[in-house]
Amino acid sequence: MKYVGEAQEAPARAPQEELATGERSTRNRVARSILDHGPSTVADLAGRLGLTQAAVRRHLDTLVGDDVVEAREQRVYGARTRGRPAKVFALTDCGRDAFDQSYDTLAVDALRWIARAAGGGAAGEAAVASFARDRIEALTDAYRAAIEAAGPGERTEALAKALSADGYAATARSAPGRQQGEQLCQHHCPVAHVAEQYPQLCEAETEFFSRLLGTHVQRLATIAHGDGVCTTFIPQTEPQERQRTAAARPTPPSPPLRPPPPRPKTPPQTTHHTSASTAGRNPA
Repeated sequence: MKYVGEAQEAPARAPQEELATGERSTRNRVARSILDHGPSTVADLAGRLGLTQAAVRRHLDTLVGDDVVEAREQRVYGARTRGRPAKVFALTDCGRDAFDQSYDTLAVDALRWIARAAGGGAAGEAAVASFARDRIEALTDAYRAAIEAAGPGERTEALAKALSADGYAATARSAPGRQQGEQLCQHHCPVAHVAEQYPQLCEAETEFFSRLLGTHVQRLATIAHGDGVCTTFIPQTEPQERQRTAAARPTPPSPPLRPPPPRPKTPPQTTHHTSASTAGRNPA
């Protein structure tokens, strides 16, 4: 649930919808007050926002349930007074991510520095590509284990699940039309804004998919280029799997050679010799 930057609602609403909108807006104010002032007690929040402590507690319960804030004991500096320390509420990492961040700007600045430090031009582009490949190589072991644990016909689905666990909201489906294969669809890209300027990130990811699946893949669309979904075509590999399986099978031993059957005996041929006394004479 996002608590900042929400669109302005239409003026005409049912009473329950108006109430829900007001509740959400107040929770935004509570979370924003914690962001601006740091870990805060219920009394601090009530005083800053002009709410009752009961109302603040109710909104904090919802924010804690949504993993936006967490409760912790207040740090005491100096001499500690009697009694238990007051409980304060602080933003979680998830809660901070709901507010505007500069991670994309930082990443673009870092890649620009890498390209410039490498000399710019083709050398700079090659340096960024090397960084992109090295970055994604760190994921190889975990992704390869997920794919190798799947059957031959389930590898694309296993890759989609591994990507979804990393925030890519990926799915796998049969390719439409006459294409023999599957489509890997990534409905979210955490680095889309950076990849708009540095497509080497997308290229490294495509190479990564090809190595993992052991086949050539084709990137059809990317969110970074303005498409709604990152789509990768993965050709059917089942015939190749059958060939590899057949090649791995042991060759059965050849049957022993049998001796050729005995040749039939032929009667000896009689050779007629002409005697020297009759040679050259005509018969009587």
